[in-house]
Amino acid sequence: MPFISQLPYRALLVVSALTLLVGTLLHLNSQTALAHGLWLAGVIPVLLGLCVDIVKTLLRRQAGVDVLALLSIGLALVLDEILTAAVIALMVASGRALEDYAEAQARREMTALLNRAPRVANRYEDGQLRQISLEQVLPGDRLLVRSGEVVPVDGTLSSLAELDESMLTGESLPARRLSGDTVRSGAINAGAAFDMTASASAANSTFAGIVRLVSSAQATRSPVARLADRYALLFVPLALALAGLAWFATADPIRLLAVLVVATPCPLILAVPVAIVSGMSRCARRGVLVKGGGALERLAQANTLFFDKTGTLTGGNARLVAIQCEPHTRADEVLRLAASLDQASNHVIAAAIVAAARERGLVLSVPAQVVEEPGAGVSGQVDGKSVTVGAFAYVIRTSAPASWSQLFLQRLRYDGACGVFVGVDGVMQGALHLTDEIRLETPRALRLLRRAGIERFVMLTGDRQHIADSIGAVLGVTDVRAEQTPADKLAAIQAARRDGVVIMVGDGVNDAPALAAADIGVSMGARGADASSEAADVVLLVDRLDRLAEALMVARRTRRIAVQSVAVGMGLTLVAMVVAAFGYLPPVAGALLQEVIDLVAILSALRARQAGSMRPSGGLSSEQWTQLQVEHQQLKPVLDSVRSLADRLSSLSGPVAAAELAELNERLLHQLLPHERQDDSELYPRIAVLTGGDDPMAAMNSTHREIFRITGRLAHIAQELPESGPDPAYMQEIQRLLYGLDAILRLHFAQEEELYHAFRESS
Repeated sequence: MPFISQLPYRALLVVSALTLLVGTLLHLNSQTALAHGLWLAGVIPVLLGLCVDIVKTLLRRQAGVDVLALLSIGLALVLDEILTAAVIALMVASGRALEDYAEAQARREMTALLNRAPRVANRYEDGQLRQISLEQVLPGDRLLVRSGEVVPVDGTLSSLAELDESMLTGESLPARRLSGDTVRSGAINAGAAFDMTASASAANSTFAGIVRLVSSAQATRSPVARLADRYALLFVPLALALAGLAWFATADPIRLLAVLVVATPCPLILAVPVAIVSGMSRCARRGVLVKGGGALERLAQANTLFFDKTGTLTGGNARLVAIQCEPHTRADEVLRLAASLDQASNHVIAAAIVAAARERGLVLSVPAQVVEEPGAGVSGQVDGKSVTVGAFAYVIRTSAPASWSQLFLQRLRYDGACGVFVGVDGVMQGALHLTDEIRLETPRALRLLRRAGIERFVMLTGDRQHIADSIGAVLGVTDVRAEQTPADKLAAIQAARRDGVVIMVGDGVNDAPALAAADIGVSMGARGADASSEAADVVLLVDRLDRLAEALMVARRTRRIAVQSVAVGMGLTLVAMVVAAFGYLPPVAGALLQEVIDLVAILSALRARQAGSMRPSGGLSSEQWTQLQVEHQQLKPVLDSVRSLADRLSSLSGPVAAAELAELNERLLHQLLPHERQDDSELYPRIAVLTGGDDPMAAMNSTHREIFRITGRLAHIAQELPESGPDPAYMQEIQRLLYGLDAILRLHFAQEEELYHAFRESS
């Protein structure tokens, strides 16, 4: 904290406590001179420490509570009330040591700001490759960036490159850059090795500029006064006036000392840090690291929330959300062939496709004759078939475009998603739709934050405008700012601080300047960049945004308890001051009474240890949560088959349509409906107890009833269809039911996963 001097207050606490104790024992044994010497030895270091702190406070033109402690100790020494001075010194040292302890507990060793910054580069020299320090790179140098390495400086590509720029731009999916395109330092090579030509030195490159923004923002952020100091603005003048009045009325300096001793604001010095330490401890138990008491105080006053999109509101990883395929082609088979071939690729999208296939329990084959073109796609043999997987431009080299391909590409552009096309034996059989999904806890987290007092939500992202708008609309965020550079984010934060206390949440290097500039910077530290964690005031060690809502509630209740504790302590102190002013409370008795008042204030402040948890008691065990996830993964192929049949139904012949509808009906009856009925009878009653209220699961039960109604209708249709299949009018009715079932099932699964995630017990 800004007011703390460099003196070791823990050591002063030990010294003052020991000298007071031993001196008291000597005094009881009639060794008064030696006792006074020991008491004085404990007082002087504390007195010097107070002088240093008061000078620093005055230089910042701030008021503090320390002046009363200094006056009372000084006056006690002048009046030869050495024991009184020693008791006051112990109170002061204990309060300041507690504040030091609060800082030490909150400040854990963070990783260095630039751990991920490149330190060397691979430069071509006379036809040879040589590793040099980053400072030696000059504009015009030809460099090699190996797979997985960080781009060392800004430059121009000499070949195709696949880059992970999420830490710089917020774009979650890898970007394909062609020869001649510019590349910025800080991006990670997510594909094969490539050559580049440096266009700037390390000091003038993008990554270094971000570091300078962080440093500038940290340097210009104004210090925040202690909560105790703000109360001192009223209390110190009042205490001095009352003490002066008592002295003026009686001309008795002991009366003046008695008032000042009782007025020594130890409830301010002790109660506030006790409450703050308790609040920070409570946050830490929930996986939220608060780096100091000042950060917790500012968090309690926040009313505006800025947040990054990628890695904060979304998961930051590509996931399969839909499969488009040709008529007479099954979605699972398209995925199986693509995943089988992608086993031979180390591309991040390939890994996501393989993971999706394994989640669905598909049996993958071993590919052969695999040829990969970095950044474009991969081809090879799977089960004797010639398979091509990759970008649209890559697949159409060997496979004719499908009739749905342009519409699919347009859908990808609208969603800001990634598409992987699959060609089999010269025919484009399907395409995989992958996107960065919204985190399960994000909608609930925003609701809780709004309930906790956040009035304004602003999304800052490097994504394109239409992508950002779609995410903002889903989450109910009205202020969406897209295509933001680190400098743009910094400017937005600085402008917003004029209207209130601002929180910024992010996880990338590009967020670090904004985190440093905000009143409270919050980093998704469980997966965030080193720079963002270092610049932040609060780090979410658990990769869940809803923990921020808990921390905000803890901070607000902590501050409320601190204020209440101070009010109780200072109220008792004012009563004691009046009693001392009338001569009924001598200095030593006043010091002892002040210790009792301190104890009351501390016990009140300790209530903050139980502050603000927004979680209900109990929850779903890890085993239950895992089982629910497994069941939903097993049911996703059923959902895909509903959408797939709806899309293809009009192109199928009557007998084929009847056969596929019958097969789908069997899957619904034997896989989907038993799961939903089990949820109704076993899981929902438990969630209802945790949620509270008269009928909290009514909406979910209503959704089940609608699912049962539609599946029952489809079952009747499947049983009554002739072998020739439905007529065109009936076909339209079936298609309407299938699309309706697909929509309600996807919404229902999303609601269930969010609900279960909210009630999952912490590990």
